[in-house]
Amino acid sequence: MIEVLRNHITCRLGNDLDNLDKVLSAFKHISTKRNEEILKQGETCKYVYFIAKGCLQVYVYDKDFCETTRDIVIEDNWCSELVSFGSGNPANENIRTVEPCELFAIDRQNFQTMMETVPQFDKVYKQILEASYANSVYRINTFIALSALDRIKWLMEYRPTLMTRLSSKLIASYLGINKDVFSRLKAKL
Repeated sequence: MIEVLRNHITCRLGNDLDNLDKVLSAFKHISTKRNEEILKQGETCKYVYFIAKGCLQVYVYDKDFCETTRDIVIEDNWCSELVSFGSGNPANENIRTVEPCELFAIDRQNFQTMMETVPQFDKVYKQILEASYANSVYRINTFIALSALDRIKWLMEYRPTLMTRLSSKLIASYLGINKDVFSRLKAKL
């Protein structure tokens, strides 16, 4: 499984691979089952995760204790609650495995050491942050402008694998649509 992380980093850095083995040794491999909570709101986020296999849900609870999904993160991507991870403050979000996962986790101390001692790691981290920010802004701006039906069409066009991997309830939460409305609209397509 470590080869998946190695390939991911190699693709981002090209030939600038000094210290790659040092970086890889800073990660620990974690295998999870489906529906495992790997971060609960109020806890401190201790890791940044690379998803080698599987799918994670990042979500919050509203005042009525209903889930609202901020993101669905699949293989070959990174996931964390970065505000909590960076500050050490309690997390505002939850992270759950949607499927059995193979993750590589780096803790805050190793992360800081890699940032300070491995210039290439800093470059990868900046790429991760930029991609995460761009994805979040794009999704928010797109979803504000789209009707519920258009959000479903967007998902089918830009993230089609989610339609077959996730439950209707989870997709509806991700799209910000009531589950019954989602089912009714999806049937029209």
